[in-house]
Amino acid sequence: MKNLFAFAAALLLAGCAATPTSIVKGPTSVRPMLADAGTPSEGAIYNTNTFRPMFEDRRARHIGDILTVNIIEKTAANKSGASTGNKSGSASFGVPGPLASKIGASVSTSGATKYADGDTQTASNAFTGTIGVTVSEVLSNGNLVVVGEKQIAMNKGVEFIRFSGMVNPDSIQAGNIVQSTLVADARVEYRTNSQIDKAEMTSMMSRFFQSMLPF
Repeated sequence: MKNLFAFAAALLLAGCAATPTSIVKGPTSVRPMLADAGTPSEGAIYNTNTFRPMFEDRRARHIGDILTVNIIEKTAANKSGASTGNKSGSASFGVPGPLASKIGASVSTSGATKYADGDTQTASNAFTGTIGVTVSEVLSNGNLVVVGEKQIAMNKGVEFIRFSGMVNPDSIQAGNIVQSTLVADARVEYRTNSQIDKAEMTSMMSRFFQSMLPF
């Protein structure tokens, strides 16, 4: 009984959580690192923190730089299977002399079993949109680890869109845009804490308790 109440309490806490769980680990926002400016020189206009070479584009390459990710994720999976089988058997035996006149000289029996089984499963998902992400780490080979989050409040619910992954700088297009299909180790998620989620949680709790009733 104690475990039952603990499980019910866990469901209640999950349904009332303000922020849904996430597959994106770590902080979703990063501030740029300040470079050592050295000893300032009077009258100089050079600033180490904001310097960009004159002939270099504004492609993201530092911690804190911003990229725009075009989320275009589509998945489809199909699975089907079938199986059949046949089984048959027979047996016979002779009847002793005193009983032969009543039930016959021999008795036989036979049986057969057939079965057929089939299964088909289909699943498809589509997720499109855009999200701004921040460079959180620059790896030794130049690849960029990015992470970002977008929150949209609608009526009484909040939608959370989160993204993280590793970007090859060569995949970045003009305007600091990268396609999600070119991001390695991508984590893309859409979560919400709207009333729909709470209704689903309540329904799940109701089914759990009803399954324990004797009728």
